[in-house]
Amino acid sequence: MALAINAGVLLLHVYNIPIALGDVPVALLSVDELKQAAEENIGRLKKDLEHITSGKLKINTEARLGNVIDELEEVCKTTQPFAVVMGTTGISAVERTLFGSNTLSAVKHLKCPVICVPKGKEYGNGVHKIGLACDFREVVETTPVAEIKEFVKEFHAQLFVLNVDYDNQQFKPDDTPEQSALLHSVLEEVHPEYHFITHKDIEDGINEFAETHDLDLVIAIPKKHKLLDGLFRKNSTRQLVFESHVPVMCVHE
Repeated sequence: MALAINAGVLLLHVYNIPIALGDVPVALLSVDELKQAAEENIGRLKKDLEHITSGKLKINTEARLGNVIDELEEVCKTTQPFAVVMGTTGISAVERTLFGSNTLSAVKHLKCPVICVPKGKEYGNGVHKIGLACDFREVVETTPVAEIKEFVKEFHAQLFVLNVDYDNQQFKPDDTPEQSALLHSVLEEVHPEYHFITHKDIEDGINEFAETHDLDLVIAIPKKHKLLDGLFRKNSTRQLVFESHVPVMCVHE
């Protein structure tokens, strides 16, 4: 993705001092040893990326001791990134829990876009089809139009505006034409295509559309969208971000 938009990459690794939990033993490492291990790990990742991209990608690395979200917020303030890219799962159960928690916290607290990438997902042929999850409520006031248009234009992508409903439970029918017209007026220059999906479950409806229409990315707007409250429940089996096979970019209103 970075190569496609002629951008560089900052690999950030935030490490913590291990804390003993109950009777579980913790390896006694000094802060210097932790720092060295973190720098070695991120250095290996940099070399792998340089090999994959044939040295065409400018890559910087940084290892920091601290809280993941605090450090991410600080980096975002100083670098103003195009987006923060995070995974949604780790390898072990512990990694899945911690990594998922960090990703959720990043989505909730970071002001810049956060792209959540499913495990094993590759960039492939690029970002050509983008879905925008929309509930058609106060769309002009709550939709980050500039960011969405910039992203669509950057990748020369096709934009699909997606609304999922069942028996008019999510919105009033009288409001929909007006709200969709308002949204179209602000997104008109990127020529969106609108799809009204009938499904009892919002997350499943979006996931099914994404897979059947080969979407490369889905955009969700956390604060205005009911999605995240339900999506990130630990016991939920229908989580757009954590279960989707398609990357999800969360952009705040």
